[in-house]
Amino acid sequence: MKLSEDEWKKKLTPEQYRVLRKKGTETPGTGKFLNHDEKGMYTCAACGAELFKSDAKYESTMPGLIGWPSFSDAKSNSAIELHDDNELGMKRIEVTCKTCGGHLGHLFPDETSPNNKHYCINSVSLNFKKSL
Repeated sequence: MKLSEDEWKKKLTPEQYRVLRKKGTETPGTGKFLNHDEKGMYTCAACGAELFKSDAKYESTMPGLIGWPSFSDAKSNSAIELHDDNELGMKRIEVTCKTCGGHLGHLFPDETSPNNKHYCINSVSLNFKKSL
């Protein structure tokens, strides 16, 4: 999905644009999906692609990773892309939506996760489709 920056600015809220298109981060503890526990599918706020199943959401207790929604796995490898991120003097792995390239968050190791993976995802990058 390719849109011009002007088209993205029209489609997204200013906060969504800052995070999804400019690789920003929402303030920890403020996201609408941090304590969300309904059953369904988390989708990309920019393009609607299905990204994370609700049963992969968990509450991390790893210091420094608390404050954003945590997922142990993506819906599938075809839903996301991983990229080396060496910005800000840190070595991290950026997570983006494979469909539109929107910045979702980062992937970290986490021993409190069911599979030692911690997808630390910005709520503003997500929408939610409730299971019926």
